[in-house]
Amino acid sequence: MDLSFTEEQQMIQDAAKRFAENELAPLAETLDQTKDKSILKGHCLQLAELGFMGLNIDAEYGGTEAGSVAFSLAVTEIAKACASTAVTMSVTNMVAEVIQVVGSDEQKQQYLPKICSGEYLSGSFCLTEAGAGSDPASMRTKALKTDNGWSISGTKQWITSAEFAGVFVVWAVTDPEAKKGKGITCFLVPADAEGVSIGPAEKKMGQHGSATNEVHFESCEVPDSAILGKLNDGFRIAVTELAGGRIGIGSLALGIGQAAMEYAISYTKERKQFGKPIADFQGLQWMMADRMTELEAARLLLMSAADRKERGLSYAKEASMAKLFASEKANQACYTALQLLGGYGYMQEYPLERMTRDVRITSIYEGTSEVQRLIIAREILQAAG
Repeated sequence: MDLSFTEEQQMIQDAAKRFAENELAPLAETLDQTKDKSILKGHCLQLAELGFMGLNIDAEYGGTEAGSVAFSLAVTEIAKACASTAVTMSVTNMVAEVIQVVGSDEQKQQYLPKICSGEYLSGSFCLTEAGAGSDPASMRTKALKTDNGWSISGTKQWITSAEFAGVFVVWAVTDPEAKKGKGITCFLVPADAEGVSIGPAEKKMGQHGSATNEVHFESCEVPDSAILGKLNDGFRIAVTELAGGRIGIGSLALGIGQAAMEYAISYTKERKQFGKPIADFQGLQWMMADRMTELEAARLLLMSAADRKERGLSYAKEASMAKLFASEKANQACYTALQLLGGYGYMQEYPLERMTRDVRITSIYEGTSEVQRLIIAREILQAAG
C-alpha cells in the first residue's frame, strides 16, 4: 500500500501551503472582522490564477485535471489559513464538477472556462430552503413549463458565495404530482438572469468573510437548454453527484483543526507555569496526543474517499464517514486548542477564537453529522444484503 503523493499532488499541496501562508494568513483576521468583500474577491482571482478553481476539471475547459486527492490537499492547506476562502473555493470546485459530470457539451463550454479562469468569481448551489434542509425533497421552489422553456419561482436559503456567483445550480419541482423526490429538476441559471435577486449577507457565528445569502427567483425564465442532466432527475443529482462536496468540507474542517492544534502546541512550548513550559505536563500532552491522532485518522479517511472517487469507485459511504469524522474531530481539536491557551484563547487577538467559530459549521453544512450517520448506516445495511 503506497500512501505517498504523486509529484503533481505534492506540488499542488506545496503551492496551496505557500499561498495560504503568504497571502491568506496575513489578511484572515481582517477579513473576519471587516467582512471586506474586496479581500475575498482578490483571493478568488488569485486562486483561479493558480488553477485552484477547477482542480478536477478537464484541461479543455481550463481546468487543472489534478484529481480529487489534490483537491482535498489544497482545500486543507487553504483552510489552515482562512476558512472563509476555503469554503468559497470548495463550493466553486464542486459546482464546476457537477457541470462537468452531468452537463451537456454546450453547458460545459459555456460555464466551465468562466469558473476556472475566475471570470466567474464563484459558483453556487441553490438547494436548501427554509423548510427543506436535511430533507431537500420537501422543497417548494417550482419551475413551471412555458412556451419558451421554464419559469422558476421560489427562495433558496443559506447559499454560499451567492453574491459573488456567476452561475447558480438550482433545484426546483417540475412535476408536483410525482412521488416525493421524483419530480425535481436541476437547472443552470446565470446570476444576471432576470428574476434573480440576492438577499443581504447573513450575520453568522463564523466564517464571516464568506458570503451567505438568500437567493430569490421570481418568474425567472430559462430555456429548456438550462436543464442540467435529465428532466425530473434533479434529486438523484443532489444525493449522488454532490457527495464529493463532503470531501471538500471534511478537508476544510481538517485544515482548521490542524491549524488550531499546531498553534496551541507551539504556544505550550513557550508558555511557562510552575517554573517550566506547560508542554511538559502530562495532562496536556495526552490532550495533544488524542487530538492529533484523531486528526491523522480524519486525514486518512479523506484520502481514502478522495482516492476512491478519483479511481471511479463508489465513494458515498467513505465521503460521509470522512466528513462526519473530520468535522466532529476538528471541532474537538479547536475546543482543546483553545483550552490549552486558557484565557488567551478566548481573546480575539489570538486566532483560536476565530478558528473555533469557523469550524462549528462544518458539522452542519453539506449534510449534518446526523444525516451523515443515516447515509453511512444505509450503505452498511444495503451491503449486508
